[in-house]
Amino acid sequence: MTTVEGRLGGHAFKATLEPDGSGSHWLKVTRAMREAAGVGVGDTVAVEVWPAQEQLEAKVPPDLRKALAADPAAKAAWSRITLIARRDWVQWITTAKKAETREKRIANACSMLATGKREVCCFDRSGIYSKAFSAPEAAE
Repeated sequence: MTTVEGRLGGHAFKATLEPDGSGSHWLKVTRAMREAAGVGVGDTVAVEVWPAQEQLEAKVPPDLRKALAADPAAKAAWSRITLIARRDWVQWITTAKKAETREKRIANACSMLATGKREVCCFDRSGIYSKAFSAPEAAE
């Protein structure tokens, strides 16, 4: 994942490119981005993208936030790790396909963080090997 800045139809944005599972990345153009730029799905629009000077903070899901709040050692470790490491932890948790897997990953994350683990042990951020990531298929 990498943070970029850019313009969508002349409107500035900052976003995180997601891995596509093929060694590259894709940009999710959100509803908020489209509305701010005054464009709709299917419109042709100019897009400019360049590397951001600063990385975006990970959007911590409520269930992980709650678990970190309940574990002072994990919360303290979370505050000390890098933005990229936080994004990896969040991505590892949110790519779980089943609720029970997600719950287990949250518990494991808190345990690993509390015992000094700074990075996800077995996470393929490219998606090439795990196939956890993929870009959405284009609409016809």
